[in-house]
Amino acid sequence: MIKAEAKRLGFDLAGVAKAEFMDAEARRLESWLNLGYHGAMGYMENHFDLRTDPTRLAPGAKSVISLACNYFPESGPSDPEAPKIARYAYGKDYHIVLREKLRSLIGFIRTHIGEVDGRGFTDSGPVLERDWAKRSGLGWTGKNTLTLNPKMGSYFFLAELITDLELEPDAPLRDHCGTCRRCIDACPTGAISPNGYVMDGSKCISYLTIELKDAIPETFRGEMRNWVFGCDICQEVCPWNRFSKPHQESAFQPHPNLLSMTRRDWEEITEDVFREVFRHSAVKRAKFSGLKRNLRFLKPPPEDLPETS
Repeated sequence: MIKAEAKRLGFDLAGVAKAEFMDAEARRLESWLNLGYHGAMGYMENHFDLRTDPTRLAPGAKSVISLACNYFPESGPSDPEAPKIARYAYGKDYHIVLREKLRSLIGFIRTHIGEVDGRGFTDSGPVLERDWAKRSGLGWTGKNTLTLNPKMGSYFFLAELITDLELEPDAPLRDHCGTCRRCIDACPTGAISPNGYVMDGSKCISYLTIELKDAIPETFRGEMRNWVFGCDICQEVCPWNRFSKPHQESAFQPHPNLLSMTRRDWEEITEDVFREVFRHSAVKRAKFSGLKRNLRFLKPPPEDLPETS
């Protein structure tokens, strides 16, 4: 009943895992942090016990309901030379959209089952979302470290409802990456480990263009592949994304002017245009100053510019 309502609300996948301490995931997270792969994302070091134990995050928790919502767009930018933003940021900020769906789902559960305690999350708290998605049977963790589903690929948002409702867990899916290494070979900054499954976040283009607030290190100049907010390269080359289908969520439709912006439009973007086009988008996280920094970084440094006579 809960899964059926989740799908009615616009979630494409729903699965259940037992709420318990995540031993293997805790050890992997600790190793990742010790390697410094979180870069300047100091918040990843906070609340370690909450990240790895949902019963601490929501006392009395018995189940974690994992949910997925497709965001794959129907079309892309008209100018192939225009700077690019990750597809997830085309429409309205997913935090807002999915939070509303979660509230509706919690309300439904309380109406039809009774007084149930639950906390909803969507990239909004110390929750290991992809690990819970894996445990809940939504997909496996691919070599690019994203959750892959055999019918949907990876272009979907994740959300969780941690609840004291005892539900039967779903079985995890097995890994279907096989010998494929397209994502590893395609990553221009070498952020994915040689054997996959580990991401050096401090080298990821998404990190460099969104999370990093300082200057982008010069070692990455010429490696950004025209991305100014996020990056989809490891998803674009993934064979499983041949199954991606356009989403049906009106809130994820891009601003009418976004996909028609030319390279020149981007280079000459003003703060007023930024506010209009991205007023509801996650791109606001970068702020106008951050977007301009990223746009400047796409250009060669002054000493590399051709001489003029």
